[in-house]
Amino acid sequence: QVQLVESGGGLVQAGGSLRLSCAATRLAFSNYAMAWFRQAPGKEREFVATINRYRVTDYTHSVKGRFTISRDNAKNTVYLQMNSLKPEDTAVYYCAADYEIGLTYTAKEYDYWGQGTQVTVSS
Repeated sequence: QVQLVESGGGLVQAGGSLRLSCAATRLAFSNYAMAWFRQAPGKEREFVATINRYRVTDYTHSVKGRFTISRDNAKNTVYLQMNSLKPEDTAVYYCAADYEIGLTYTAKEYDYWGQGTQVTVSS
């Protein structure tokens, strides 16, 4: 079955950087829009960034200018480069895949999910 496996999370000080990766298997990866969501303790899962098959991207307002989403179709992998991290970025980060041409921002629209990777930003 389809698997999405995230990696790259960890503990970093405020102002630092992390690069998350999400590797997909058994998925026609290049046809899917990919996204990153995050969920902090006691909060709902929220949209972070998305990239569609045409490499059009969009971000939630709070991460614009700090985070960059990209994809490597040859490696079936999507990345999230996170710079200038803040304590409020602390969450479990999930990647997701949606068989959609456009950009999708709602979690329920996504077909497949990874297990998540923890990002903790200390102040």
